Parts: sequence; structure tokens; C-alpha cells
Amino acid sequence: MAAAAAEPGKGKRMQPPWTPPEGTKHSRLCLYNSLTRNKEIFQPQNGKKVTWYCCGPTVYDASHMGHARSYISFDILRRILRDYFKFDVFYCMNITDIDDKIIKRARQNYLFEKYRENKITPAQLLEDVKTASELFSVKLNETTDPDKKQMLEKIQNAVKSAFDPLQAAVQAKLPAEEINRCHEIMLEEAKDLLSDWLDSKFGSQVTDNSIFSKLPKFWEGEFHKDMEALNVLPPDVLTRVSEYVPEIVAFVKKIVDNGYGYVSNGSVYFDTMKFDSSEKHSYAKLVPEAVGDQKALQEGEGDLSISADRLSEKHSPNDFALWKSSKPGEPSWDSPWGKGRPGWHIECSAMAGSILGESMDIHGGGFDLRFPHHDNELAQSEAYFENDHWVRYFLHTGHLTIAGCKMSKSLKNFITIKDALKKHTARQLRLAFLMHSWKDTLDYSNNTMESAIQYEKFMNEFFLNVKDILRAPTDVTGQFQKWENQEAELNKNFYDKKAAIHEALCDNIDTRSVLEEMRSLVSQSNSYIAAKKSSRQMPNRLLLENISSYLTQMLKIFGAIESDDVIGFPVGGNSQNINIESTVMPYLQVLSEFREGVRQIAREKKVTEVLQLSDALRDDILPELGVRFEDHEGLPTVVKLVDKDTLLKEREEKKKIEEEKKRKKEEAARKKQEQEAAKLAKMKIPPHEMFKLERDKYSMFDENGFPTHDAEGKELSKGQIKKLKKVYETQEKLHKEYLQMVQNGSAN
Repeated sequence: MAAAAAEPGKGKRMQPPWTPPEGTKHSRLCLYNSLTRNKEIFQPQNGKKVTWYCCGPTVYDASHMGHARSYISFDILRRILRDYFKFDVFYCMNITDIDDKIIKRARQNYLFEKYRENKITPAQLLEDVKTASELFSVKLNETTDPDKKQMLEKIQNAVKSAFDPLQAAVQAKLPAEEINRCHEIMLEEAKDLLSDWLDSKFGSQVTDNSIFSKLPKFWEGEFHKDMEALNVLPPDVLTRVSEYVPEIVAFVKKIVDNGYGYVSNGSVYFDTMKFDSSEKHSYAKLVPEAVGDQKALQEGEGDLSISADRLSEKHSPNDFALWKSSKPGEPSWDSPWGKGRPGWHIECSAMAGSILGESMDIHGGGFDLRFPHHDNELAQSEAYFENDHWVRYFLHTGHLTIAGCKMSKSLKNFITIKDALKKHTARQLRLAFLMHSWKDTLDYSNNTMESAIQYEKFMNEFFLNVKDILRAPTDVTGQFQKWENQEAELNKNFYDKKAAIHEALCDNIDTRSVLEEMRSLVSQSNSYIAAKKSSRQMPNRLLLENISSYLTQMLKIFGAIESDDVIGFPVGGNSQNINIESTVMPYLQVLSEFREGVRQIAREKKVTEVLQLSDALRDDILPELGVRFEDHEGLPTVVKLVDKDTLLKEREEKKKIEEEKKRKKEEAARKKQEQEAAKLAKMKIPPHEMFKLERDKYSMFDENGFPTHDAEGKELSKGQIKKLKKVYETQEKLHKEYLQMVQNGSAN
């Protein structure tokens, strides 16, 4: 057979040209950089490697929610950079264990404990408190900060409220037991006041360096425990000031050699004017408008470093200490300038420089550290390395307020992390942080936490519902179901939400918008499930599995889920070595099916006692074990493993709702009864007697009991008579009804 002739003008058949699709523009990660006060495209200096230094805590007291604000927020950012954007993050954090606050607190604690050990008599304690109060009053009068003044007044009032009962007990020679009780209260309330006084008298005599290391070592340990409890990842490198003193000395020496530092009376200061006048340098890059703010500068120098003699050592009030000569009662280390200790700002520069080199990608810290701490870090580091790019991106977390009020450890207005974890779980705290921008102020309040709790509950219910759907028995091929318009629409929404979530993460890691997009996706999925169930159809397993797995993975990236579960929050706590859900669910499923069979028979045979037992199993017994059975008319019972406390709380709320319903029902019945009684009482009145009962309105009546004159004796108008006739006729009908009821025997 002859081959078909080629089409005219085409010649030999070939593949047509191929054109690649145009595609869409890819968003790039942008971060809010405090160095520019703008969102900038994030571009690490070395490929995908990100070097990051974070200012750690000054460990002299318990970690509080202000610390949590920074460290949870940075943990979220770090995880997202590492696990979502796939950067290789190298994270370094410091511990400040040499500092004016630590020295003062350690000294005061030591002296106060010695004072207690001396078993001071009540009379002597009263005398000492009087003396200490005089010193405290001077401090109070000199304080101008209103918040600090309020805190000091609170201490003063507490001391007075403890002083008077002890004085009265001593004067009245009350039993020793009562005097000792008042004595202990006095010691506790006057601790701050007495500690200040003791420090002013004997602080310079404290010379044992171990006293200054014991306090920070204890509180550092507590800090790490708190971070672990909050599921905050440990740093890749942890640096302590006390372990880097030789490096700090060398760092200071080079700054002096480079011409940006000077020695004065055994201390070394940074010359801000010399640095700022250099063409290649600029002082206060972060907050240039704060230069000259003496209050901020003195806070940066520390309480022990702002005496008149210390301040007079500087060439300029804007200069700051790199190395402080140690006074009596302060720890000290050898240096070329004599015995001394590091300044506050220099520690971060020296430690970060020794680990991360002359330039890092990210430096993080709290918003309140921008000036002078971070501006001074930048200046001394760039003076050391002779560059202008020690930090490429400076990230600052927002403030934390407590129910709208300023939070401060020094003002004793703070909530410890341990106390916060007694009220809420680490996941709930993290969700609260995720629901707010990392760089803005976050208000830690009941409303904030309630929003986080409700979000967790909303997500958890979705995960439990999907797990129930996936447990429904099916064969290998049955898991692949035909897609209709509903599935196609939900899948489109799923991919739209994933794209929106990516955009939000690229936009300065906007977790607030991300959580809202996730909530919206769950709402759409819930609507899909409800529509399928109402039409007695099985929801698409694979589609729901994909959605719930994605949402679980995002929550894992955020650090809100620690387990390896593919779907949802872990059941039975994170410390379990076995997967409780996979272990117990087959047995619960059998129990559920057996119970459903028994209920069916009980309904057919009308055995109410069995139905009541079945309800008691669901409502009273299983919640105590962390199991929820959800009965749906015409559908299999849904089995869920839920936190026991949550179920018991739900049970109490349900009980309250039922009691309220019962109360309202009884109230409605009572009102109805009262209304009916009132109506019956009215029906009993004959129409010719009705108006005679209203002597305050009418004074004269006709032979039928109808009013003719008002209370003042004036004759009623035609209009009034017309209205009253209608009332009279209505009462005639009612009274006839009543007489009929009496005749029929139903009047009661």
C-alpha cells in the first residue's frame, strides 16, 4: 500500500516549537531592619549560611515574661529561617554573669543572710529598720521616675505596716510566739530596705569572688530550665562573660591602639567624639536622636558606675566604659590598666567577635536595648574591626506589657515564666506570641491568652475530626475517591492559602497573618466536611489528610508542636515514649461500635435504663480518661482523644448550660403560671364590680356599676365613656368564660 502523501507545503513532519511558561514572580524574604527602620530583602553574606548573635539575659533574678517575649519570638524566627526558608542558621547567645546589678544583688543577698544568721533581737531589728528607713527616704525623695517612685513608696508602706505590729507586740510584751511571728514578717517586708542599708555600710568589705559567681550560676540554671519548658531551642554556642575576660581585655586594648579608647584612672572609656568624627564611622546608627540622653547613658553604665568621681573620668558625658577599675566590694581581674572588670557593652562585642568574626548577618535583642547598648556595641566593634558593617540586619522584638501596664524587673512589676506556665501551657503562650507581630508591643492579658486558647481548641477539633475520618475502614483502592466540584474547590482554596501563607512569611515573617490564613483554611475544610456528612457522603480522605498534614507541619515549624505525629497535637503529653493514640484507638473503636449496637437494641426494645447507662459512659466515665464520644443522628459515633482537663472543663460548662436552661424553663413556667393565675383572678370579677375597685379614679357609678364621674367629681366625657365601654364589654366576655369554666368544673 502506498504511503500517504505529505500535506502540501509542510515537508517532513517534526515536533512543533516549544515555549516555556512565563511563570510567576517569586517573593523574597524581607525583614524589618532597625538599621534602616524599613523592611529589607534578606541576603546572607555567605550563601545559605546565617550567622546570628542574640543578647542573652543578665542572670540575677528569675526569668520573666519580658524575657519570654524576646526568646520565644527569636525562637520562632530562627525556626522559620531554618525549617521553612531552609537557611543554615548558626545561633550564638551570651549570658551576662558579670554586671553592676549582679554585683549589687549578690552582695546584698550575702549581707542580708549574714544579718539573719546573727539572730537580731526584735528591739534591735526595729532600731535598724528606723536607721535604714532614713537612708531609704533620701533615695525616695531623689527619685524622679514616677514608676520607680511608686514602687519605692509601695516598699515603704509595706515596711510601715509590718513595723507597727512588731513595735506594739514588743511594747505590750506579748508571748514570744507572737513577737517572733511579727519579727519574721518585718524581716521579709524590710528585706530590700535593710539590704540597701547593709550594702552601704559593709558592701566594700565583701571581697570573696565566689560570692559574685554563685548568684548568676544559680539563675542561669533556672533560665535554661525555663527556656526548655517554653520549647525554646538552645543556642549553638553559649558564651559567658566570666569565661571571656582575657578576650575582652584584648578587644579593649586593640580599640585603644586604634585610637578610639583612652585610659582614665585605671578605667578605659570609648571616645565617642573621636569615633564619630572619623569619615568611615558613625556613632548611634540605630537611634541617632538619643545621643546625649544622659538618663539612658547612665542606665547603660550601671548603678555602681555613675558616681561623681566615675563620671568625671570621662572626656565627654557621651563616652562609655569599656573596662571599669574595680572598687572595694567588686570582683576584679588583671589587666594592663590594673585590677578591674568589663563594661556592659564590650562583652557582646568581644564574645560575638570571637565566635562570628568581623561581620554577622543578624543581631537580635529587645527594643529597649537599641540605645545605648546596641549602638555602643556597634561603635566599639566597628572601632575594633575598622569596618562599618559589623551587623547587617538588626532585629528588635517589641515590648511586653502586663494588662496594658509597663513591665519591669527593676520596678518589681513582672510575671515570672514559671508563674505564667502554671496558668497556661507553653503552646498557648507561643500561640499568643504567634498571633502578634514579633516587632510590636504585645500585651500579656486575659484577653490575649483567651484568644490563644480558643485558637488552639479550634485547630485541635479540626485535627481530631480528620483523624476520625481517616480511621474509617476502607480497602487499598477505597482511599482514592472521585473528585467532584466540592473537592476541586477546597483544593484550590488550599493552594491559595499556602501561597498567602508564603507571602505573609516573606513579609517580615508575619505570623499573625499566617495564623489567620490557617484559621480560614480550617473553616473552609470544616464547611466541606459538614456538607459531605449532611448528604451522607464520605469526605475525601487524601485531600483532608494533605491539608491537616500541612497545617501540622507549619505548627511544628513554629515550635507549637514537638511530637512526630503526622497530624495534630500530641495526645498524652510530650514525655510519652509510645504513641497513645495509635495504641488505644483500636480498643476505643471496638467499644464505640459495641455501645452503638447496644443503644440500637435499647431504643427498639425501649429499655431506657440501658440508654441512660450508655449516656453515663459518654458523659461521666470516658471524659475522666481523656476520651470524648460524639453521637450524631444517623452517623457513626466520633471518637476523640482529648486532654482530660479540657474534657472535664467542657463537662462543667455543659452542666452549667443545662442548669441555666433548666432554670430558664422553670422561670418561664412560673411566669406562665402567674400570668394564668392573674388572668383567672381578673376573669372572676363581675363587670359591674370592676370599676368600683378603682375608687382612686372614679367617684360615681350608674346602676350597672359603670363610672359616670371621675375622682374629683367631674362628669366623664363622651370619649372617656366610649373607651371605658370597650373595657367593660371585654370584661363581660371574660367573666362569661369564667362562669362557663365553673359550670364545666375547670375553673381551678
